[in-house]
Amino acid sequence: MTEVFILLSAIILDFLFGDPYNIPHPIIYIGKLISYVEERIRKSNTDLKKGGALLLILVLSTVFISISLILFLANIIHPIFKTLITIYLLYTSLAAKCLKDEGIKIYKVLKEKDMKKARILISYLVGRDTEKLEEDEITRATIETIAENTIDGVLAPIFYIFIGFLLGMPVQFVFLYKAINTLDSMVGYINEKYKDIGYFSAKVDDLVNFIPARIGAVFMILGGFKYDMKNGFKILIRDRLNHKSPNAAYPESAVAGLLNIQIGGENIYFGEKIYKPTIGDKNRKIIIEDIKRTINIMYISEILFVVFIIFILLYIV
Repeated sequence: MTEVFILLSAIILDFLFGDPYNIPHPIIYIGKLISYVEERIRKSNTDLKKGGALLLILVLSTVFISISLILFLANIIHPIFKTLITIYLLYTSLAAKCLKDEGIKIYKVLKEKDMKKARILISYLVGRDTEKLEEDEITRATIETIAENTIDGVLAPIFYIFIGFLLGMPVQFVFLYKAINTLDSMVGYINEKYKDIGYFSAKVDDLVNFIPARIGAVFMILGGFKYDMKNGFKILIRDRLNHKSPNAAYPESAVAGLLNIQIGGENIYFGEKIYKPTIGDKNRKIIIEDIKRTINIMYISEILFVVFIIFILLYIV
């Protein structure tokens, strides 16, 4: 089946190459579009909450139209060319190898006890202050980032590719999701600058991640079969709401339970201590090797989820 070939091709490309740094990446252009529209809205002196709704609508409509036009033109050239473009675009929507690479970079410098470099590397991945973080705090931040982004960067895109296949628009669906995700990462903050203009983007991001976070957390526990699956389900059920986000605690609870560690707690943002509810039990101290274990959970959960999706595509659709 064509859909299975396209999906597997995109996943294999991501596994082998990760983010294509030397060729155009659609997410970069989505980010530039968001920045451009946001700047124009701010300069227009319109109400920022209404402007945030306009930002969301303009970005999503532009992305949908642009992707549809690209695929239309590719099909005019040749249907095979359209398939190749489809594979490439779907591949760029996935971030498993990117997450692995960033996690391994931090793992290696922590092994080398290069705290200065480790603090710089983790600063690229998290919003908290990192200048004074110690080894265990950097490790925790890395685990939290990989766990949460196993949904945002891997399982949720695959979910929306699948939904898109059912409706004949896999690229459009996954890039609408990625655009919402990018909007949230750029303007979805609860601070003075973004709380109004990012309001709708943050709410829609919560909505589109609602189902993937819950399904994905179960697959993450299944993907952690080498670890403590029983505790994984226990912590998922108990701590799934221990986060300001309605979705983020699901994957983080899965990982914390599987590895018998505790994440969350105190962080510093812009010099201010912020306490977040803890997730998991402190059955043992977090160690550097837990970064590799979290990456392993990410990859195996992706494989299991893809097998599940392929089964549906082959035998039900």
